[in-house]
Amino acid sequence: MQPIPLRTTVIGSYPFPGWLEFACQHLEQFGEPDREELQDDAVIAAIHDQVAAGLDVITDGEQTRLDFNLSFYGFLEGITLEPAPPRRFGPPAHDQRGKHSVVGNLAAPRGLGAVAEFGRLKRFAPSGPTLKASVPGPYTLSGRLVPNAEYPDRYALTEALLPIMRQELEALVKAGCREITVDEPSMSCYAHKENPKRFVDIFNRTVESVSGKCRLSTHLCFGNYKGRAVGPRRYAPMFPAFLDLNVDEIHLEMASREFAELEILERITRTKDVAVGIIDVKSYYIETAEDVASRVRACLKYAPAERLAFAPDCGLSQTARWAAKLKLRNMVAGVRTVREELGRERVK
Repeated sequence: MQPIPLRTTVIGSYPFPGWLEFACQHLEQFGEPDREELQDDAVIAAIHDQVAAGLDVITDGEQTRLDFNLSFYGFLEGITLEPAPPRRFGPPAHDQRGKHSVVGNLAAPRGLGAVAEFGRLKRFAPSGPTLKASVPGPYTLSGRLVPNAEYPDRYALTEALLPIMRQELEALVKAGCREITVDEPSMSCYAHKENPKRFVDIFNRTVESVSGKCRLSTHLCFGNYKGRAVGPRRYAPMFPAFLDLNVDEIHLEMASREFAELEILERITRTKDVAVGIIDVKSYYIETAEDVASRVRACLKYAPAERLAFAPDCGLSQTARWAAKLKLRNMVAGVRTVREELGRERVK
């Protein structure tokens, strides 16, 4: 059950401030203390915006990553980072995200950086909101690596990355993190053509050592590079297999899909909590508080309040900051409206 009925949360990422985007393009002009200050200031800004919106759960906004998973490759040994994407012009698409060559045994003796990120979040976050870390899973990470003779396919790469990710999760829990999203968008994007039971096995082996030691969730995403999806946006191919994911909460992308398949909430919430994506991060329509309240009421037709949380469809990194702030503020206000309505009903 949710710690708070109708809890408000986020997936993980938040827009970079404009000044950070500019600084990232001129990092050679900054010294190490300057870069550390940039990182601290960006996390403080992300925390501020989330707290100001009134969220129950916040993250560091992934402000110290280039993307939700790109920075992790910089910690991996045994790969050569590709200097530039293969296609650089024309409309943005997923083929503009290059792949890295594997040149040795995959390892991460320094970890993958998530513990330091969580430590920074703890230093700057106020008391009150729950602090969450969000990390990619091994199958998603494997998608940016080129197979070779030692790792002949994506699944072999996944198996090599799995213990690395498991150690990162264990280190996060040891550092005091009590809420973690293991983000595997590639699983939800490709469940229509791969074996979803195989995905469940990979996921459950990744989290087995931290299960029961923190609140675990996963995000069933259809892709959001430059606001573009990459897979067919249907949940049917994932179920019933994904009901066996060893998590407390499943995040669903609903708003950008006009709440298609909303009835799946009833099936999932028999055994797990659901965080419903109620804000469309791929649209610049700013949902009103009443829009949100109406959507929450629709979800309550299929699941009890104690099983529901609400979040944007996906991370907010591809959404302008001004829009992200407004969307989060209205999301929280709309959810609170329904909380108050339920409270009045219970008093009666």
